Amino acid sequence: MSIELLPADQQNARAPQVTQAPSRRSGVFIGLFFLILAGGLGFLIYNGIGVRVSAESTLVKETHEATALDVAITHPKQIGGSQEVILPGNTQPFIDAPIYARTSGYLRKWYADIGARVHKGDLLAEIDSPEVDAQLLQAKATLATANANLQLAQIEATRWQALIKTNAVSQDETDQKLGALNADKAIVAADEASVKNLEDLVSFEKVTAPFDGVVTARKTDVGALINAGVGTAAPELFHMTAINRLRVFVNVPEQDIRAAQSGATATLFLGEFPGRTFSGTIVRNSNAIDPVSRTLLVEVEVDNPTGELLPGAYVTVHFKLPGASNALTVPANTLLFRTEGLRVALVTNDKAELVPVHVGRDFGDSLEVTDGLKLSDALIINPPDSLISGAPVRVLSSANR
Repeated sequence: MSIELLPADQQNARAPQVTQAPSRRSGVFIGLFFLILAGGLGFLIYNGIGVRVSAESTLVKETHEATALDVAITHPKQIGGSQEVILPGNTQPFIDAPIYARTSGYLRKWYADIGARVHKGDLLAEIDSPEVDAQLLQAKATLATANANLQLAQIEATRWQALIKTNAVSQDETDQKLGALNADKAIVAADEASVKNLEDLVSFEKVTAPFDGVVTARKTDVGALINAGVGTAAPELFHMTAINRLRVFVNVPEQDIRAAQSGATATLFLGEFPGRTFSGTIVRNSNAIDPVSRTLLVEVEVDNPTGELLPGAYVTVHFKLPGASNALTVPANTLLFRTEGLRVALVTNDKAELVPVHVGRDFGDSLEVTDGLKLSDALIINPPDSLISGAPVRVLSSANR
């Protein structure tokens, strides 16, 4: 076996190649180890942060869901077409008057009791007034004496006027006769007025109906002393009402006065006439809003030829609001009364929003809203008093429109 000897420089060049091979492989293994270690650490770090972020997100979501208020919502409804205003009223007679005596005496007889239907001029009662009758006789006798004196004065005055032309009497005597004639004429006129006054008092012994109507009260009886009001208040003998036409007075709220136009038609409903309606006409109103009740007093007249409608009856009066209304109505349980004004709570992007509104007519379980809402708005039903704008809400149910 032969050994090849190489030069020293070549031997030195080969020697490092033999000794460096294991060192390179060790470096690769070390680099791979650190790479795997870094990847593992990165994986662990990434998973830890991800879990933490996910947990925080879940916690935020759960907290938001836990603090959200569960609500039910509804939507505004639109009022369409002609609307009615229904208000209470009371019927009153077209004429209502107490009947008094105009002369004093004792009641001789009465001819009409409560419920009697009488016509103008019908006899209601007779009063016995002997003193007045005697005074009338005396006044007539006095008038007769005055007429006799007047005739004598007329004769004398005529005679003196004829004699003055022949200078048979003086002018002074003639003037006296003419003055006596004029005085007697005045006395006769005064006595005639006295007789006329007493004749009127005698005629007042017959108490008659001043208009067509019904006697609703009789407050006297046969033999009762009748005082015509000399020194004391005169007693009421009868009470009469005219019911061929009735008045109905209604207090119309300020926001509905458009329905109270004179000449407009009103419909009346009475509980004692189920299924029937009565037509009336608005004849006038007070033209002034009552500052206490904020209402307008309106008078409605209703024809009542058969008298079936009675004065004092309770009625419900239906007025028509002119024109169409595009206002919205909301349930009464959606309103919030705040110090800053009336509010409703809307649901916007899963949050509550308090919106100011202006209300009009009150329909009991609902109210008219004239401004502040749209048909698409979602209203919270029965919102709590503590609700504020921006509070999270969760809709559980929605009422039908």
